[in-house]
Amino acid sequence: MSKAPRRVAITGLGVVSPWGSDVDGFFDRLLAGQSAIRHYTTDDGHLSMSMPAVHCPEFDAAREVGRASAAMDRSAQMSFAASSQAWRQSGLPISEQPDRGAAVYWGTALAGTLTYEQGYREMLLKGRERVPPLSLILGMNNAAASHLAIHFRLGGPCLTYTIACASAAAAIGEAWQAIRDGRCRMALTGGADSPMSLAVVRAWEALRVLAPLGERGAEAACRPFSSDRAGLVLAEGAAALVLEDWEHARARGAEILAELAGYGSTCDASHLVKPSADGQYDAMNQALANAALAPADIDYLNAHGTATREGDPIEIEAVRRLYGAHAAGLAVSATKSMHGHLMGATGATEAVVCVQALRRNAIPPTAHLERLEPACEGVEHIRGHGVERTIRACMSNSFAFGGSNSVLVIRQPSGD
Repeated sequence: MSKAPRRVAITGLGVVSPWGSDVDGFFDRLLAGQSAIRHYTTDDGHLSMSMPAVHCPEFDAAREVGRASAAMDRSAQMSFAASSQAWRQSGLPISEQPDRGAAVYWGTALAGTLTYEQGYREMLLKGRERVPPLSLILGMNNAAASHLAIHFRLGGPCLTYTIACASAAAAIGEAWQAIRDGRCRMALTGGADSPMSLAVVRAWEALRVLAPLGERGAEAACRPFSSDRAGLVLAEGAAALVLEDWEHARARGAEILAELAGYGSTCDASHLVKPSADGQYDAMNQALANAALAPADIDYLNAHGTATREGDPIEIEAVRRLYGAHAAGLAVSATKSMHGHLMGATGATEAVVCVQALRRNAIPPTAHLERLEPACEGVEHIRGHGVERTIRACMSNSFAFGGSNSVLVIRQPSGD
């Protein structure tokens, strides 16, 4: 006889952002409609970049991670910093022996990029025959998850998900599934990326989907759902959540910040870069069904909304189809307009945004949305500044190249 599904509590949050490593401060800036996008330039005498981007100049790895871990790839350093915040808030101890009931589920799209590029520069620009000996270990996709498991003594599954821009949302959703099914008691989950390498930037430029500086400047470069949108903005950062079996969290007296109630995962199975409203609809519908909620129960949707010409209308088409008559009153915003597109970390960052929206009963806006694209009409777009609103449940969408769709449903932590 199968056991009843377990509820999943969120007991810790962490974030690394351009505004510092502080969840409340991060959310305050989003509510105010402030953009972290700046004109990012680098020039080392050989190679240069110039574009709108979100960089974290205040992130000090030696201070936040410690000198012993300073050799990590930057994305792994950010993973550690965000996870340390989340762990502290959860109030969980670090056991002396590996805890087999505690897991790591982590997401990244471009882990190790900076480490590998530095090695190539050593060979190609400086004429050295070898790269630093730990390059492979520090740059591997699962490096961050392994560091986290070792430090926090998490001896259960240690899994890394790499499905482009849906990586962190998938990691969170799979952690939810594992706890729900009783395969682990708690999980440290989230994602990180630091994609500011020349090779990555040039690859994105070749696709012609990056936003230019434009007449409105770098801060307004990312304009989801706008008729004059011009593309996405790359960003670096990390976000982490601590998930626990509901009864375990209650038994130890933890503050439950929110309930992770549902998860949907599909693949368009149609095209590598062109999204499908059908696949997105199915993922959202699946997440609602797993949460045992109806469309009318969702008060806020944090949209994937990257400000690409094709992606934004397709997402709104899928939303309108799923939400039906409720769509017109559904509050929607795309916070990438302010924090940029964090690649594999995006789903975790926006999950943190949703938890904060629930805790504060406030919805952040889509910034810079002045002229709405007609194909994106049919929902309540929150524009300019945040609004106070009673929120019972949120949905967070993450859709990726390759056709992967990951959707999370997060609700108020009410009831027994």
